Amino acid sequence: MPRYLTVGHLLRQLQDLDPNLPIRLAINPDFPFTHYLGAEVVVRDGKAFIADDGQEDYLPRAVSDALAWA
Repeated sequence: MPRYLTVGHLLRQLQDLDPNLPIRLAINPDFPFTHYLGAEVVVRDGKAFIADDGQEDYLPRAVSDALAWA
């Protein structure tokens, strides 16, 4: 897995998932929370940006473990 995710890498990881599966962003291993992703993708200066759309809840421990954050 590359350190810097590209659209192609992301598409390959998501292609076999249920399209109705919600996506959350895991933030900060020292204070782990889940955040919503914004619905719009903005492309500027050769990069795609997706905004954080607010905090949801604590990150589940199983996800912290899978990310090797625990």
